[in-house]
Amino acid sequence: MLTPVTDPDGAPFWRYAAQGELRVQACADCGELRFPPRPCCPHCRSFASGWRAMSGQGRVWSYVVPHPPLLPDYAALAPYNVVLVELADAPHIRLVGNLVREPGAPLDSVDPHGIRIGARVSFAYDGTTGLPQWIPERP
Repeated sequence: MLTPVTDPDGAPFWRYAAQGELRVQACADCGELRFPPRPCCPHCRSFASGWRAMSGQGRVWSYVVPHPPLLPDYAALAPYNVVLVELADAPHIRLVGNLVREPGAPLDSVDPHGIRIGARVSFAYDGTTGLPQWIPERP
């Protein structure tokens, strides 16, 4: 299975996620939120940053169901989904993950035919894989 690749800029994201918190990097000077994390604010060019807690709510902005699975380790789980979620409290930020029935559920726990653009979802963290997951508001 895939595990997150961390770098100094993104490591706090993964640390917070492992605690069940969704946080996004914010410029400490102008307050602009940014993702993916990076050392410099693209708006004011400040190198000062912090991490702002998000509600964990969002909407499916896009999704894909890989056929055939591109990664051999995931072949047994096909068909599975990969969703791009637009955050409710930061609509210009979109995060990738999987839509699952409940936290820690397998990637194939949601029927891909039932996924809809605009569906409301909530952030969850899978401690087994270390990756973000999304739970549908109404399964």
